[in-house]
Amino acid sequence: MRHSALGNDRFQSKLELRALKQATLNVLAVDDEPSILELLQSALPELENCTVTVAASAAEALQKIEAAEKPFDCLLVDIQMPGTTGIELLRQIRNTPGNLETPVIMLTAMNDRAYIEEAFLEGAFDYITKPFDFFELRSRMNAAHLLMMERIKTQSSSASIKNLREELDFNQRFSFEDPLSIEGLERCLRYVEFDNYIEQLSRSSRFDSWVTAIKLRDAEYRFDLNDFGAFRHAISDIGMCIEKTSQAAGAVYSYRGAGVFLVVTHGRKNTEMLPTEEHLNRKLRTVLSNRCASVHLKTVKSSPVAMRSFSKSGAFVALNKALENVKERESGLRKGMAALSTHHPDSSTSRKQEVEGRLFDTVLKEMYGDNTYLARK
Repeated sequence: MRHSALGNDRFQSKLELRALKQATLNVLAVDDEPSILELLQSALPELENCTVTVAASAAEALQKIEAAEKPFDCLLVDIQMPGTTGIELLRQIRNTPGNLETPVIMLTAMNDRAYIEEAFLEGAFDYITKPFDFFELRSRMNAAHLLMMERIKTQSSSASIKNLREELDFNQRFSFEDPLSIEGLERCLRYVEFDNYIEQLSRSSRFDSWVTAIKLRDAEYRFDLNDFGAFRHAISDIGMCIEKTSQAAGAVYSYRGAGVFLVVTHGRKNTEMLPTEEHLNRKLRTVLSNRCASVHLKTVKSSPVAMRSFSKSGAFVALNKALENVKERESGLRKGMAALSTHHPDSSTSRKQEVEGRLFDTVLKEMYGDNTYLARK
């Protein structure tokens, strides 16, 4: 049955991709260089079934966005424009009705990390430096539009239950590996945008970037033990703690699923300003306590991994290394606990029973709060 459902999903995806190729993409290109606009307006329709509207300034772009009968399917925006910059325009676009999810691809000669980072944090979907390849641009426009359609579909399906309490959204079913989106955090990128951000860093040959993995300890056990809402709350709490404790480090991070966050910093000095595992767990206990939730949740943190690479694949090797490091750290902590439980051979049985008893008490408290026999002891 599951195989049949998977086949249906793939068939549906093929139909959507075919429909996308047949549909006409309505694109707005914004650049103060007339030659770039002329090139985009003449070349893109030859490569893709699309119409290209052009604007020579941010003000003209906003006028055309507001006057459009329906939102554009994709926006191509230059960063360095006189007056209102592309970054400022992007910020205004996100505040324009109907354009919160419209994919914006930055087409610019600016490849400084500060511009790349600011663009993604303001809501850019992708970032391509000039001179660009039109075939690559077409591919990225398609990917952006498909993702936007999927997100709008998800939003539309959840809009039918908008009158239900907010907690219902937290209790929707999801898989352990799903990269949940966390709203309300300024420096947390969604899954695909984070991948695009990392790829752009590798294209710009950034050798001073580092990645650190932070994981909810025993995440698999927590996911099985709790309901979907409790696990989602736990992930949101950890994301909030990372945001608050890594501001000085200027970190950019993303939730990758399976209880794991990846945190990117630039420069050894900033990397050293990331919170220690102990500091992060203290902050997490405070957040959980304020929410009247279980304070038994903890995180584990990997050592930073340098992202020194000329290629996209090399950059993602560093991400995988950080993931391996945090898993090794968690495994080491488990082995340490096991060693403690067998430290005294003469009393190993009683020691094991004591550890198991405490674990049982902890599980009861997490499942039922204080409404157990523990409260009457």
